[in-house]
Amino acid sequence: MITVVGSINLDLIATVGRLPGPGETVPGGDFKSAPGGKGANQALAAARAGAKVRMVGAVGKDAFAGEALAYLKDAGVDLSGVAEMHAATGIALILVGSDGENMIAVVPGANGTVVPGDLAKARFAKGDVVLLQHEIPLPTVDAALAAARKAGATTLLNTAPFRAEAASLVGKADYVVANETEFDLYAGALELPAGERSERMLEFARRTGATVIVTLGGEGVIAAKGVDLVQVAALKIKPVDTVGAGDTFCGYLAAGLSAGLDLEQALARAAAAGSLACLKPGAQPAIPLAAEVDETLKA
Repeated sequence: MITVVGSINLDLIATVGRLPGPGETVPGGDFKSAPGGKGANQALAAARAGAKVRMVGAVGKDAFAGEALAYLKDAGVDLSGVAEMHAATGIALILVGSDGENMIAVVPGANGTVVPGDLAKARFAKGDVVLLQHEIPLPTVDAALAAARKAGATTLLNTAPFRAEAASLVGKADYVVANETEFDLYAGALELPAGERSERMLEFARRTGATVIVTLGGEGVIAAKGVDLVQVAALKIKPVDTVGAGDTFCGYLAAGLSAGLDLEQALARAAAAGSLACLKPGAQPAIPLAAEVDETLKA
């Protein structure tokens, strides 16, 4: 079982010719809404990868809640741990440029009401994988890491979005996933010695005992485990929209680890899935099915 404790949003997405600078207005193109939130995206990715998934989080009692949960319901994700709160369902405002890059502002809404007491719904068990991010209150993330470890579950913490006050948490997970910018920021906050990123990753792994994984966009992914570095290439693609790539990677990685794949195999499957997610617009609509990923890996 994979239990995702995290955010559930509705994404409001507009396409623009180029991303605006500070104080600038640019003309837009298409607009649409789609389910999102890092927690929900990663839960859907894990489910589409073939894993059994439980979601713990919160939505509002508003018109956005049903749409925010639609893909998770269709994928058979267990939503018994999702509370309905009087706060609004979380919203992400997303601008996507013609080159596939994006800018995102997140209004947490009900996600901000997920408290440590809600973890009773998670029912962590030995052998489970628990997947977490930074879009819910950090005390809840901290409590989930502790409860999962006590239960004998494996923890995977995606350090997005970067929050300086979360630096004390990143060493508590079994697996830490960050993009290159996030890792460099946390490395500074943790006062890791200066040097190449790979050297700082190995130092982080040595200090904490965790496996640290850094995604590199089109360059693939690199992981430090113990004294070893593992690097996996990304697919060669022309991205349409990178919004859900990182979340797709995390969900597929959790599914691979849950299924007993070794680290390199799990990274390769997750990297392929993340690349494929860039070929379609949106976050959850773009997450590939396991058959697509496996066919791509065979090719």
